[in-house]
Amino acid sequence: MNGQPLKEDIFSILRILSSNEELTQRGLSAHMGISLGKTNYLLKSLAKIGLLEIRNFAVRGQKVNKARYLLTKKGFEEKVRLTHSFLKKKEHEYNEMKKEWEALFSNPVIIGLL
Repeated sequence: MNGQPLKEDIFSILRILSSNEELTQRGLSAHMGISLGKTNYLLKSLAKIGLLEIRNFAVRGQKVNKARYLLTKKGFEEKVRLTHSFLKKKEHEYNEMKKEWEALFSNPVIIGLL
């Protein structure tokens, strides 16, 4: 990584946490299918750039046992922006596949094979 989390990872984390703020790092890691270390790195990176707020709520001695990950206003706005971008990309992919499909089935040789 270039010190910047990937857009797909950011989108996934923001999407998942917006619907489940109770999720632990371990749960988020399992849900995304990535290592706990990468999850920790991503969460800290997103907090550092202001997309997430990390609130510690269970402390035992000197160690934090539980943390809650909350989207900030900036995080919510980024989630909306990334969702729009994702949907535009998927729409473009769909339109390209549709053109290929139509071209394929307008070919007389292909039609004769059916």
